[in-house]
Amino acid sequence: MRPKRWMHAVAVAMFAFASNAAAQGWPARPVRVVVPYGPGTGVDVVVRALNEVLSKNLGQNFVTENRAGAAGTVAAQYVLGQGADGHTVLSDSSSHTIVPALMDKVPYDTLRDFSGVTTLIDNPLVLVTSKASGYATVADLVAAARARPGALTYGSAGSGSSTHVSFEKLRVGAGIDMLHVPFKSTTDALVEVMAGRIDATWTALASAQSAIREGRLVALAASRRVAVLPNVPSADEAVPGSGYSSWIGLMVPSKTPRDVVLRLNQEVVRAMNSPEMKERLAKLGAEPWTMTADEFDALRRREVADNERLVKAAGIRAQ
Repeated sequence: MRPKRWMHAVAVAMFAFASNAAAQGWPARPVRVVVPYGPGTGVDVVVRALNEVLSKNLGQNFVTENRAGAAGTVAAQYVLGQGADGHTVLSDSSSHTIVPALMDKVPYDTLRDFSGVTTLIDNPLVLVTSKASGYATVADLVAAARARPGALTYGSAGSGSSTHVSFEKLRVGAGIDMLHVPFKSTTDALVEVMAGRIDATWTALASAQSAIREGRLVALAASRRVAVLPNVPSADEAVPGSGYSSWIGLMVPSKTPRDVVLRLNQEVVRAMNSPEMKERLAKLGAEPWTMTADEFDALRRREVADNERLVKAAGIRAQ
């Protein structure tokens, strides 16, 4: 027994040494941060800003790679196929924890196959419509929808996205019937809203802020009160019980060495809380919201369970 115990101890020590060496050697080459949505979306804007700071801090390029489609599952599956050494990272929103409840066949198990690194921000969402629509408040939109059940449309970044669920909560809370039109990204939905072909959409504030400021879009509500839109009510204020919180975070394949995950967490948390990032985020109406890798995993577990109940109660269906 003693020799076996000795061999076990040696194996554990060698594993620990190899894991620590992997963390110390990371990043050994450019790191790709894969975004499941198109350029200009909320996740994309935050990740590009973060990548600039990480590149500067670590002396290695952090590159944004956009792979939109299938409610984020295209990007997630791609990341899982790129190896588990911390050089390919997935950045997604809280919609990542909705997809398992919404889609019949997801090509991975998010809790088994991914490890959380950290959240980046509590992502403020905003409900917008075109100036030409004539809607100035949520009450205006609700009244129009009640007058013409099923005639008004709302866009989203795809079935199961946080923008989809946000509108479903509003629709159920207000007791209205509107047609859901899913797009590949919030950018596509915003284009359609501004053109008047879609009546409204929820989107990341980061994606819509300039258009709101220029008067091309009208903000009716936000997922929470934000300083840059002082006169815009929260969703809960407009329709009680319709509020939905959305985060942006980073994940890696679960087989990634734990020391690499912890090193990545340390560097990302440091970058997100730097004066440079705080200043850039403030212009987007956001602020850093980071946590430990274990805390993020716990959050994801809770949300997967909560979203299963939400999807069932709201009768949300994939399209």
